[in-house]
Amino acid sequence: MARGELRTAKRAEDIRYAVRDVILVAREAQAAGRELLYLNIGDPNKFDFATPPHLVEAMCKALRDNKTSYAPSEGLPEALDAIRRYAEGKGMSSVQDVFIGNGGSECIEVALAALADDGEAVLTPSPGYPLYQAILSKLGCVEVPYYLDEAQGWQPDLDDIAAKIDDRTRAIVVINPNNPTGSVAGRETLEGIAELARRHDLVVFSDEIYDQLVLDGPAHVSFASLAPDLPVVTFNGLSKAYLGPGLRLGWGILSGPRERIEPYREAIHKFLRSRLCASHPVQYAVKPALEGDASHLVEAKKKLIIRRDLTVDRLNNIKGISCVSPTAAFYAFPRIDIAGSDEDFVKALVRETGVVVVHGEGFGQRPGTAHFRVVFLPPEDILDRAFSAIESFMAKA
Repeated sequence: MARGELRTAKRAEDIRYAVRDVILVAREAQAAGRELLYLNIGDPNKFDFATPPHLVEAMCKALRDNKTSYAPSEGLPEALDAIRRYAEGKGMSSVQDVFIGNGGSECIEVALAALADDGEAVLTPSPGYPLYQAILSKLGCVEVPYYLDEAQGWQPDLDDIAAKIDDRTRAIVVINPNNPTGSVAGRETLEGIAELARRHDLVVFSDEIYDQLVLDGPAHVSFASLAPDLPVVTFNGLSKAYLGPGLRLGWGILSGPRERIEPYREAIHKFLRSRLCASHPVQYAVKPALEGDASHLVEAKKKLIIRRDLTVDRLNNIKGISCVSPTAAFYAFPRIDIAGSDEDFVKALVRETGVVVVHGEGFGQRPGTAHFRVVFLPPEDILDRAFSAIESFMAKA
């Protein structure tokens, strides 16, 4: 007896991840003979960046020393100690716990799962990293986007945040430096968010994965350093500043008043224990990353500043495109003046030119605006070719 298609879980219906979803269109273009220029994914090691040798050696030594058993669920003690020292160096004075996960993404999912129940709400930045939308959808929670102000260099809009907090709200996500805009939130803005969190008894999730990749402008300020009295989970990892995206090693730092956050700490550890541990040998790279030679950052930022400046200059000289200059990370989020949707724009761009970017709606944006995200990690010759193709494409639009 023939049976129909297998029924799938409803939680999968709203799962989107624009950064990788665009690859489906890119594969179609490649199959049709189009050469692809990838400006869509923030993977430094796809280009002329490499994981620092002392991190590689630390992991290799761990493998040679047979460090392939299960690690403690929360993480390797020497790695956790190094993260605590790093947190103290960033001014976090009320750290109560540190935990390690399979990439920052697992730490984010664990922290959200341990806090918010079905139907409860979490405020997320728009534009912002689409992982949060995917996780919240999977958990049955409500994502409530708050806007970043493009006219103010993509700073979080405090009035918009305040207007969107209600009795369902459990937490505010701050991505600083921001992906996809490359903006860095100022101290005054962060203090304003902290005051809202105090007033409404909210947890703050501070995603700081690009904190060591500030290219110019004011230095990065860790949210938890400004609010030792608030429950804050700070996320970071080896993927970006330490050029190890495929190592899948990240961490969370839980800070705030000890007695108040103890139940939350234990809830996080229940999830950590249930999935055993993060990769044992990779955890040996954490201490040398945080406390060893950091000269790779100097060289990386030199490259990125040149490529950032090229990107902003080329984009701002294309009719119908305007771009706020990013001050951190390796992304730009240009605005486009088009009649249709930015998703249709990106699909047509990929098919006609082979330039792979990500549509702005995949990260969130104010209604009535259209954007796309550019990754400026590739060498200058590739960026030049890509922007020339975009310029020709826009001239035909």
